[in-house]
Amino acid sequence: MLNVTNLTVRFGDYTVVDNVSFTVSPGEWLMIVGPNGAGKSSIISAISQAVPYTGTVAFNGRDIRSLKSKDVAKCFGVLTQKHAVGYSFTVEEVVRLGRYSFSGGFFSRNEEVSEAIIEKALRMTGLEALRNQSVLTLSGGELQRAFLAQVLAQDPPLLILDEPTNHLDLVYQRQIFELISQWVQETERAVVSVVHDLSLARKYGTTALLMHKGKLVGHGPVNDVIDSEHIDPVYSMDVRQWMVDLLSQWQKEGGGT
Repeated sequence: MLNVTNLTVRFGDYTVVDNVSFTVSPGEWLMIVGPNGAGKSSIISAISQAVPYTGTVAFNGRDIRSLKSKDVAKCFGVLTQKHAVGYSFTVEEVVRLGRYSFSGGFFSRNEEVSEAIIEKALRMTGLEALRNQSVLTLSGGELQRAFLAQVLAQDPPLLILDEPTNHLDLVYQRQIFELISQWVQETERAVVSVVHDLSLARKYGTTALLMHKGKLVGHGPVNDVIDSEHIDPVYSMDVRQWMVDLLSQWQKEGGGT
């Protein structure tokens, strides 16, 4: 499905991603993990053609740089961390834009399939009650869900997510990860996501890409990569012990704080 070869991203003399290669197959959820400054989001930006890079990003054997923007939108959908909105579109209109590459223009309502997909995206993200509300009035978490719904409405074979639950409270954090996990399993599609929470990465990921200072440190099954041997040197701490210490707060008698 996705084949990234010798990917390098530079800003001036600074190399943020250094010669990274990996593949993503149908049914796979690849978690890109690592500390701040590791190059995780830059990989996402390069795949989505948002920053210049050297190397090759290919989807089903075709170099992404050779495709038109509408064709790229049919290959994968991208959810970033930040959304700049300066327009008063409703939530439904924003979600409907996810179907643009499949229609003759904006807000086309002619395809029954598109309508069903839009309704499903609104339902999956819990936005049905907000469908007629202006996006300018949404909270950060609601806005993130609106743009996730737009990506789901795009119905791509591959989802590319940069911190997909950024700004979301625990209820929607769990809901979003569960629905994405179900989406992957049911459709034999794939997901690539940047995740800071290593527990979430281990719970939901199938494979992991561990980055450190722009370099690839580990790539393989998620539990093989996100283990003490690999992550402790990268984070310069005993990560497992820290996680155990956090868990112990919930195991105290009475669950007190």
